[in-house]
Amino acid sequence: MPGYIGSPKFLVKPSRIHIDKRVRIFPGLRAECHGEGRIVICEDVAIEQDFHITSMGEISIGQGTVIAGYVSVTDIEHQYEEIGVPVMRQPMVMKKTAIGANCFIGMGARIQAGTILGDGCVVGANAVVRGTFPDHSVIVGVPAKIVKQFNKKNQSWERAQDFDGATGQTFLLPAASIYEGSHRAG
Repeated sequence: MPGYIGSPKFLVKPSRIHIDKRVRIFPGLRAECHGEGRIVICEDVAIEQDFHITSMGEISIGQGTVIAGYVSVTDIEHQYEEIGVPVMRQPMVMKKTAIGANCFIGMGARIQAGTILGDGCVVGANAVVRGTFPDHSVIVGVPAKIVKQFNKKNQSWERAQDFDGATGQTFLLPAASIYEGSHRAG
């Protein structure tokens, strides 16, 4: 199946944007490469409407990833050091940003500079994501946190009790504990 990129679209430095086979991008794409920026979208990626991606370094979106509508991804952040200088005139900082293979990014999510999503991550709608997240993490909220992870050793999903963004360590509870003490209508 050939790829598809819907119109309208807005591209800055399209020669620095690599789109692989079988990629579907719905109308409203805004893709910007600044300086030496590069965007790599691997094969079998599906991106819904009004997607905005901006790169000064290199942003990659892994094979088989699905991105819902109204999502933005960037590896740039504006400095805000001098209050008398407009933010747009202050320096920008590039931080490595990457989305692994077979991820799902929910509608309206914001993937901020410095985010690394492992393979198979799910990001909830409207989440604001920054940091490094291991493979097979379910990430939600503002700011986004891990709420569930797949434990490869036990071959089971576990609910995250706490996540330390500084160390990247996640403390997990078995998924069954989510339902302890809950009452279901019979």
